[in-house]
Amino acid sequence: MKDMEVRAVSTKRGARRSATGVRLLVHAALIAVSLGALFATTSAAERRAAAAMTEAATRFLAGLTAEQQAQAAFPLTSDERLRWHYIPTGQPPTSWPRQGVPLKAMTPAQKDLARDLLKASLSGRGYVTATAIMDLEMTLRALETASGSQTALERRNPEMYFFTVFGEPSSRAAWGFRAEGHHLSLHFTVVNGELIASAPSFFGASPAEVREGPKSGLRVLGPREDAGRALLESLDETQRKTALITDTAPLDVITGNKAAATPLAPLGIAASAFTPRQRDLLLSLIDVHASDMADDIARERVSRLTRAGIEKISFAWAGETARGQKHYYRVQGPTFLIEYDNTQNDANHIHSVWRDFDGDFGADILRAHLKSQPH
Repeated sequence: MKDMEVRAVSTKRGARRSATGVRLLVHAALIAVSLGALFATTSAAERRAAAAMTEAATRFLAGLTAEQQAQAAFPLTSDERLRWHYIPTGQPPTSWPRQGVPLKAMTPAQKDLARDLLKASLSGRGYVTATAIMDLEMTLRALETASGSQTALERRNPEMYFFTVFGEPSSRAAWGFRAEGHHLSLHFTVVNGELIASAPSFFGASPAEVREGPKSGLRVLGPREDAGRALLESLDETQRKTALITDTAPLDVITGNKAAATPLAPLGIAASAFTPRQRDLLLSLIDVHASDMADDIARERVSRLTRAGIEKISFAWAGETARGQKHYYRVQGPTFLIEYDNTQNDANHIHSVWRDFDGDFGADILRAHLKSQPH
């Protein structure tokens, strides 16, 4: 990924975030006026997103050799679908190799088809973010080689990202796909032509800020920290005491790579205690995480959490509050959880994840579908 692409996205970030914040408020207003109309809009968005991914996945599989198809394709009911991680391929504690076909094993034309599948699932900014995360492997390779590592060349490879399809892409069946490697793990599930799950979705970055070399100053996930800090710094003393849940940040996102996420406690401060400006900052923070997805998927995410009640969303911070120190935050509502952690490598290593309590991997809806259909 070229530096100029990442920096170009950065220059537009503020304007796009403000515009999306307005759209989020419009969603809330629409819900207050007409729940039925919003549900219809959401369903249409789910169908558009599903159709784009189905077409891209079909073309991706068709472009593989028979041997590659056998590596990439798994039954929808396979246990492999729920296994995921975000550490480098082959690194402990994983006890299994990543499944699927890596970019490294693809021809240029096949790589284009894999990238098209990512583009169908992510927004323009999300695609740039994902590919920039992959490209950070080259930065890690250079840093580790300079420090004397003998395994950096093997461990740090921007093409060790695997694409796996579960079931047969179709508008009349259930299927899903995964794109995964170090610091990137994306999962999508489609049932009968509608997208029903876009979580878990994990984005990480190491270094969080490149501090030397030609890419010095690059912060691939910088907006996640900046938006979290903006909300924290807007809190008054009383609010901050409620939001700060511990002086020590956890070593990683608490939900890790579990197949299912459950609500976390303590909650921190609820949005019902926010001023209008603070609520806008909360929505902007949610947007930073949601808008990496394709526009229709992002809108569907936001409509779900809005229906459950923005006032029920909470914000919690752990660790130090000074920039450059170890810190963690989470945003949690009745239906979803966002975790962000920057503690490793002296607070220069970000992990962030979006989880849906009733929708990770589309578990509930998919279970009902499988009971009603022969497989």
